[in-house]
Amino acid sequence: MRPVHILLAVLVAAVWGVNFVVIDVGLGHFPPLLFSALRFLVAALPAVFFVGRPKVARKWIVAVGLVLGVAKFGLLFIGMSRGMPAGLSSLVLQVQAVFTAVVAMAVLGERLRGVRLLGMGVALAGIVVAGVDEGTSGPLLGFSLTVAAAACWGVANVLTRKAAPPDALNFMVWVSVVPVLPLLALSLLFEGPRRDAEALSGFDWSGAGALVYVAWISTVFGFGAWGMLLRRYPASSVAPFSLLVPVFGMTSAALFLGEAVTPLRWCAGALLVGGVALTSLSRSVGAATRETPGAGERERERGGPLPARLAR
Repeated sequence: MRPVHILLAVLVAAVWGVNFVVIDVGLGHFPPLLFSALRFLVAALPAVFFVGRPKVARKWIVAVGLVLGVAKFGLLFIGMSRGMPAGLSSLVLQVQAVFTAVVAMAVLGERLRGVRLLGMGVALAGIVVAGVDEGTSGPLLGFSLTVAAAACWGVANVLTRKAAPPDALNFMVWVSVVPVLPLLALSLLFEGPRRDAEALSGFDWSGAGALVYVAWISTVFGFGAWGMLLRRYPASSVAPFSLLVPVFGMTSAALFLGEAVTPLRWCAGALLVGGVALTSLSRSVGAATRETPGAGERERERGGPLPARLAR
């Protein structure tokens, strides 16, 4: 990869890592389901006028929109509103690589063996350590909801592979349209019209800034830049940079939110990142040795390593 594109990949990882801190700030202004709905509303509506018509069957857009937008982000935002720390959230979500591999095995018939199985075991050990740490220092419900969000992300990854979108940004923009109304309906049902109205009436610059960041910077810029890199380079060259997301997430949470990083959390981080690296990249490393520069488009058409193909 060219140095400028390496810097861009690191920047995207930083944007996605800091995103968890911004989500924490936004949850101080909005109920979680309403905030998630507004995120997709602001991200999708301006963008649909620039990306053109959907390029895959609408059933895949609806399916991924519901699983990724409603289930994954709804559970994540609720989990963080129930006390799940921002930095730990950025780390625990990476276990989606394990869920992706398991769902792909069940649905697509992919085989799991050797290094990938070892990586899954290491990553799951990291989840256990993180769960022990959170169980002794914070609410276990928020942790459990975040793990469930990672599982939904894994399902969404496999659905995306089945959809095989030729234009990743076009696909993500149209996927972002789907969750808006379901999330708004769920917010009215569970969070209540009064609470939603109070949050909207108290809209200020801090809330607006959080909303702009999670919608336009994290989603539109982040996914657009990531998709561009995947088009230019093999996914096996781009995917490792996603492992920097929890590094930036935990660091920014410590700096801006004062979150403590306990020894158990460091241990969980090392196990999770190492396990995800083995699970996600073991198969693609061998393929990278057979690929030439510019093979990113061909790998993207084949589906590519799934964890690197969806936005945070």
